[in-house]
Amino acid sequence: MSNSSPPPNEQNATFLDGVDGVRYGQEHRAHLLEQYKLYVEMADRISERREKSNSFFLTVNTALVALLAKDAFGAAPASPRFLEILVPLAAVLLCYLWYRIVRSYRDLNSAKFKVVHEIESRLPIRPYDAEWEAVGRGKNPKLYLPFSHIEIAVPWLFLCFHTVLALSAVPWPRLGAAFCAG
Repeated sequence: MSNSSPPPNEQNATFLDGVDGVRYGQEHRAHLLEQYKLYVEMADRISERREKSNSFFLTVNTALVALLAKDAFGAAPASPRFLEILVPLAAVLLCYLWYRIVRSYRDLNSAKFKVVHEIESRLPIRPYDAEWEAVGRGKNPKLYLPFSHIEIAVPWLFLCFHTVLALSAVPWPRLGAAFCAG
């Protein structure tokens, strides 16, 4: 059984191929460089949007934790019992969505930098590829631990915390007694 699709780098090169330099004309190299600059800028903008997204979710989760902690450690609960369960469950869903967004941005950035490396193979120097090589292509955590490896754990930590809060708010003894009596 043979695989007719080219390897990823060849596939990227195929997708990048546009008009060759001879047919394009003398502006080919200058326009290639301008497109490269624009593409790298767009990759940076994805990173900025990713940071803003993380800040939003971190702020919301921190506020929810503060709200729930205030109720948990206050003299009397400020919210009805069902909110003590519902709010953490909503936060669990929020954390899962946060995780999916982080993964989506990570995957998009990975794809963008594969394209950046391919474009660099057509330019005089390859600074992003050289930088990636200098840090062991992200495979040696002593040289470089990609931010996404750390970043992806944060939603899961909050998700676990909110799950524990929701489970601790459930009146288990009353439920058990009602189940046994029923």
